[in-house]
Amino acid sequence: MEFERVVRKRRMIRAFKPMPVPDDKVRRVIDLAQHYPSAGFSQGVAFVVITDPERVGRVRELNRLRGDAPVLVVPCVSEKLYHDRYHEADKLRPDGTEIDWPIPYWHFDAGCASLLILLGAVDEGLAAYLAGAFRPDLLRKELEIPDHFVPVGVVSIGYPDYERHVPSPSLARGRRSSSQVVHYEKW
Repeated sequence: MEFERVVRKRRMIRAFKPMPVPDDKVRRVIDLAQHYPSAGFSQGVAFVVITDPERVGRVRELNRLRGDAPVLVVPCVSEKLYHDRYHEADKLRPDGTEIDWPIPYWHFDAGCASLLILLGAVDEGLAAYLAGAFRPDLLRKELEIPDHFVPVGVVSIGYPDYERHVPSPSLARGRRSSSQVVHYEKW
């Protein structure tokens, strides 16, 4: 599918058809997600892919997810891996210290990886939506996520069921105009 069409077709769909998603489609989506931008090529994002119906149900319940997607992907990020990377010789400051982190780039990278999952799902003829990881400690325990990783969200993936999909009332607000969000040279 053409990139612009994928981007414009992406929606947060919460109603899914009761059909399994082929493993090869899931694999392609996750393979794409691994191409997220990574500060210092730290590669601190990892994914838990859940397809077992019983575990999908438990994670859905733990995170209070709406929808009935057959596949869940939990993007996780390790701040530790970023600090480890920035203690390597090619990333240290001349005085031997780690850079300052005015922005926690590990969260930025996890967001980019999550967006690639959403776009990759559309490209595979699927639909997806991202919910925050509202109970990260419970998710970590259920999915046996190592302590230095934090689950940042849950992406639900499946075949869209547009007959049952109810668009968010928030959409009535409309998209902000370019003049409100794009500024050239200065604000």
